[in-house]
Formats: sequence, structure tokens, C-alpha cells
Amino acid sequence: MSKVSCRMAFTSTIEAIAANDETIYMVCTDSRGSVTSGGFAKKYPGRFIEAGIAEQNAISIAAGLSTTGKNVFVAGPACFLSARGYEQIKTDVAYNQTNVKIIGVSAGVSYGPLGGTHTNLHDFAGLRALPNIEIFAPSDGVQTAFITQYLAKSNTPAYMRMGRGDVDTVYPQDEAFDIHKAKLVKDGTDITLIACGEMVSPAIKAAEILEKEGVSARVLDMFCLKPADKEAIIKAAKETKAIVTIEEHSIHGGLGELVCAVVAQHHPTKVEVLAFPDEEYKVGKSHELFAYYGLTPGGIAQAAIRRILC
Repeated sequence: MSKVSCRMAFTSTIEAIAANDETIYMVCTDSRGSVTSGGFAKKYPGRFIEAGIAEQNAISIAAGLSTTGKNVFVAGPACFLSARGYEQIKTDVAYNQTNVKIIGVSAGVSYGPLGGTHTNLHDFAGLRALPNIEIFAPSDGVQTAFITQYLAKSNTPAYMRMGRGDVDTVYPQDEAFDIHKAKLVKDGTDITLIACGEMVSPAIKAAEILEKEGVSARVLDMFCLKPADKEAIIKAAKETKAIVTIEEHSIHGGLGELVCAVVAQHHPTKVEVLAFPDEEYKVGKSHELFAYYGLTPGGIAQAAIRRILC
């Protein structure tokens, strides 16, 4: 299975789109290396704005540019854009419904060795609370490119978060997606695994482990968290015995709580939320942290069996 980073998929796609669309602009926060936006800056210097380490300014610059008919992408580390720029996202982007697309790279625990200041396990929670903004968490490069193409055509404010390193390719190159619908990766009848972002690949591998144990697992890729596909969640609650959610985010305010709210209101069922706990996180590389907190194929499979049996 080939690997490619979502950030490279984003920048290569937006560069290609910008070649035929002069309204595409990019604002960066002293992060062209992290974002891999150096190619865009070189090809389109007049449409690349370097805001420096000033996320608030970057968001407001983008919002201002959008009012002049520009289609603006703000790209930088997710931990800083979603926290330091929150007020500007709330007021300048969401409240005013400006055509700004916020691209948060190195999300989750991608910067794990740098410690708590660089973790980004809060963005779903904070941004889901804002009106008028779509939220995406692609699982691989193919899906990232598809969402990027959608964002370039859309006038709706949006936030797309992705990790830093290469990830498994989940989908074939020509895969199509319904942008506001969860992607059924694998059907199953015993339990449903709902994942987003980098956790989709481990969920698929967990389903393979469960299959060997005689457990039929459905896998849903909830790559669009807002607006969320409530119908897919309700269908899973009705057709399988339990649900396990998997996300690279805090247990508070993310995919797990989203799913719990939907099933509680429409079809109560057992739900296990696999995410980062409400505590100060360990410091380490992302794969080390995933293993420590049970966000691995084996950990997911164990949680699924636990949910079915309890």
C-alpha cells in the first residue's frame, strides 16, 4: 500500500487549480515548509502572502482579500491556526461568511515530540461550535485532493485538518465522494467503526482483525464532521450492535461526542469513544502516542469486542 502525505496532496492540487484560476490566493504563517507551499509561492508570488508568525493577522488578511473576490486559502500548523486565530475565525470568517478556507497541517499529535504547546486535539470541538463553517478531516491523499477541489469551487467557509507524515492510501486514485456523506469503506453487520482523518486506516485494519475473529465490522469514514452525516450514523445504530468511534482528538467535542449525540436523540445504542483522554498528554512520536492511547488496529479491535460483549 503506497503512502503519501495529505499536505503534499493538498499543495499539489491547489497549485494545479491555481494555474487556471487567478482568484486563488494563499496566506501562510511562516510555515511554507510545514505546509509544503514553497512551490505555490514560487509559481504564484503575487498570490502568496507571508503573514509571519501571526495567525490572527493571517485569518483577517484572508477575510479581507475574500471581500475583493479572491478565493483564499490560509495554511499553517493546525495547533496555532485553530487556537490563536479562533477569534478571527469566529468573527471574520464564520460570522461574516467570507470565502476563506483554513488548512490546518500537522494536526493532532503530529508535533508530538514538541509537547503540549504543539498538540492540536481541540480544533473539532472549538470549530464545530461556530456557525457557517464546514469541517473536513481527510484520510488519505486521494480524499485530500478531492476535498481541495471542492473547496476551490465552494464559497462556504471551511476548515480542513491533516497530519504531517505520509499515510496509507485508502482509496483508488479515481474514487469519488459525496462531500457531505460518510464514506462506507467496508460493510458489516455486528459492529460499526466510525473514524476520521488518520484513524481511518487503523480502523480498516481493525476490521480485518475482527473478521478473523468472526466479527463483521462496518467501517465508516466520517471525513466531513460538519455538516455531519446523521443518516449514516442512525443507520449504523439500527443495523449493528454497537459503535466504536476513533479520532485523533480529545474525547471532548469531537467525532465521539458528535456520534453519541446523534444516537442518543434518534436510536440509542452502545458507543465506545476512542480518543485522547482528558489529561496532560505524554510526549512522543505520533505512532508511539497512538500505541499508548490504544489508537491502533489491535486497540480498536479490542474495544470493538469489549463493546459487543458488555
